[in-house]
Amino acid sequence: MDWQALVLSLQLAGVTLLVLLPLGLWLGRWLAYTTFAGKAVIEALVVLPLVLPPTVLGYYLLVSMGGASPLGRWAAETLDLRLTFNFTGLVVASVIFNVPFIVQPVQRAFEAIPRQLTEAAAVSGLGWWPTWRRVELPLAWPGILSAMVLTFVHTMGEFGVVLMVGGSIPGETKTIAISIYDRVQAFDLAAADRMAWLLLVLSLGAVTMSFFASARLAARR
Repeated sequence: MDWQALVLSLQLAGVTLLVLLPLGLWLGRWLAYTTFAGKAVIEALVVLPLVLPPTVLGYYLLVSMGGASPLGRWAAETLDLRLTFNFTGLVVASVIFNVPFIVQPVQRAFEAIPRQLTEAAAVSGLGWWPTWRRVELPLAWPGILSAMVLTFVHTMGEFGVVLMVGGSIPGETKTIAISIYDRVQAFDLAAADRMAWLLLVLSLGAVTMSFFASARLAARR
């Protein structure tokens, strides 16, 4: 068992979720509540990482963030930071690749809230923050919880984008998905099987708990 790769995957999933959660809440709610001419384009851009092959997205991220790119040169000269083949690059790539997994469920959750409730809260004198905290958030929470679990689990199992942007550097960019691939390439199927089963159990357990919690919340509501 490559515990180092597992810990790195958990760290990557946790950091990605922390970065994406506020962005997903804001963008998902904004898309749910607003209508404008270019909304379809914004929604298409949100979904794009979901339909693009991971290697294609990884390639464009590698080209756009590499040391020869304007962004890569700026980060190196201004921040003394490389954006590829390190953990920072993995986080950036993972955040971009997981945008649809958190924005879409959040958007659907806010779209399902009856407009009459928010209008009644406004008529009752509740401001934006009390309405968000006491009306919108409790009603949207099952969808938000599902988005969080999907983002975390998907990050744990991501392979193509991570490999393109970060490579396979032990302790730096080698996640458990890449470790499984390396073990298969080395014909160490026993080790690959153990790690694959662990990833399967973790993913299944997280999704199951998400569905259970969402059902409990819906029943209470």
